[in-house]
Amino acid sequence: MTIVENPIYEKIIEDLLNQQYSIIENFFDLYEVQQLRNSLLNKYEEDNFKKAAIGNRTNEMIAKSIRGDFILWLNEAESGAAESIFFNRINDFVEYLNKTCFMGILHKEFHYALYPEGTFYKRHLDTFQNDDRRKLSMVCYLNEQDWKPEYGGELVIYKNEHGTEKEEVIYPFPGRVVIFESQVLEHEVKPVKTERLSITGWLKTR
Repeated sequence: MTIVENPIYEKIIEDLLNQQYSIIENFFDLYEVQQLRNSLLNKYEEDNFKKAAIGNRTNEMIAKSIRGDFILWLNEAESGAAESIFFNRINDFVEYLNKTCFMGILHKEFHYALYPEGTFYKRHLDTFQNDDRRKLSMVCYLNEQDWKPEYGGELVIYKNEHGTEKEEVIYPFPGRVVIFESQVLEHEVKPVKTERLSITGWLKTR
């Protein structure tokens, strides 16, 4: 079967190979971002979200001193129109990864995330001692088009280069997607000064 080269996916793969993370603008266009943002806010207003925890689902602990976001896990089988747009794109990306890089991605898990004003997520790694299936972490930002850096909520990725730690500061502009190696790069979300909206998740093996 012939694989049609996708320039965006190829850039992600090249970035991951060279620096273990990739920042992609307009992975979702502004219309798609608007649809996802509206769906997130509607579900949040319906009180479907819950306070986020630390640890995996078998060992959850709520800790306000570590993270302050509210989340809603997404079920692909029960997706609405907006979520279907999201999952169709992600499934296409996963299929491309598996065919071109033989990554063996078999599962995925994603949730909406809303950070209220003043909340944050301290430095951490997206993997667990009893579960190492997460290979790639993904964040898709759903903020308003006029999002400004002074609103805070930036993602900071910590990377060790030749014994020196470097920080990559990434602002949550709408449509921007950040992808990085779950088991390698520690990261944090700085305190936000207004609501910060995203879809966050992981591509997993076995």
